[in-house]
Amino acid sequence: MLDRMTVGDVAIKHHVQLRGADGALRYEECFTRDGFDGPYTILYHERRPHTHRVEAPTHGWRQPVQATSDAERQMAKRHYQSGQFATRGGSQLDERIALLFNDDVISGVVFPTADDPVYAADADADTLVYIHRGGGTLRSQLGDVPFEQGDYVFVPRGLLHRFTLTATAGPQHWFWLALAGGLHLPKQWRNEVGQLRMDAPYSHRDFRRPTFVAPRDEQIRSLVVRRGGRWHGFALADSPLDVVGWDGTVYPWAFPILNFQPRVSSVHLPPTWHGTFAARGVLVCSFVPRLVDFHPDAIPCPYPHSSTHCDEIIFYCEGNFTSRRGVSSGSISYHPMGIPHGPHPGAYEASIGSTRTDEMAVMLDVFQPLRATAAALDVEDPDYQTSFI
Repeated sequence: MLDRMTVGDVAIKHHVQLRGADGALRYEECFTRDGFDGPYTILYHERRPHTHRVEAPTHGWRQPVQATSDAERQMAKRHYQSGQFATRGGSQLDERIALLFNDDVISGVVFPTADDPVYAADADADTLVYIHRGGGTLRSQLGDVPFEQGDYVFVPRGLLHRFTLTATAGPQHWFWLALAGGLHLPKQWRNEVGQLRMDAPYSHRDFRRPTFVAPRDEQIRSLVVRRGGRWHGFALADSPLDVVGWDGTVYPWAFPILNFQPRVSSVHLPPTWHGTFAARGVLVCSFVPRLVDFHPDAIPCPYPHSSTHCDEIIFYCEGNFTSRRGVSSGSISYHPMGIPHGPHPGAYEASIGSTRTDEMAVMLDVFQPLRATAAALDVEDPDYQTSFI
């Protein structure tokens, strides 16, 4: 959560009357996390927000299932070429492709070609999307968040929303995460009152917050909700975008990856210095163009390491990936806990004397073993493990 926002019309105090110019009573909705103990937002509706009629779900992406063969495979370093997926067409709500997952996170890609046709809410997880290609708008009851290539987009768990696409943004390619344990900013970047520290790698100003829009009607009357790994359908009597104002700290936002301020040291820093977002069992890191280590004997390339407690995923975005060969924009590498991993042969030595790196990538350290879906196996590079020999 970031900081408190107040937009539109709100009551002078929680849980007291708010009336419109015509005297009509507004309906307060408390949107809470961790029961009533965590961050919250209070919305004021023109109509009661809880008049849902049950209907069959008509949309929603498929819950991941481990490929039968994956459970029996030899542990190995792996490379998934997400750009090989053929664009099937449709909305991100229907066409998300899950690749790697555990009880804390589902990770995958999607190539949307259409706006979400209905509203959705994920009651199982927060959503974080990295926009590798494309752009659009995240629309919710709290307002609109425009996004473009290079943005992270955050959707809080349980928030009614839909994604629309910008026609002029070109082909879309997104890397998405469903985070069951809830997304937050790492505690080391906050001071004791929750403000981002002055030495944090970003500031409150770097986040693009929702632009509030007065009540409107998109003529959409269907809502799908993911709960317990299943999609549930509801019919709405009226437009749910009837909020006249809200205040609180739970809301969607966008964060441009290039707003992340990288650290520079005399010797190589561990990936935790690139930590951008965290969730239960997951650390999300941003690698952006930066100067490299400046000790006279520094080796700028990442050192080989054995991460005995976490699996590692890297989604490669742009630039020259000096520690890897054979990967390209849109590649996803997977290095499991238990065996060492590091640069490809020659990269460690070749990095000596370099002064900067232009790579851009999103990395996840995941603390429970990941499982692969059949879709991941379909785009796997069979030669990746042997490329390190």
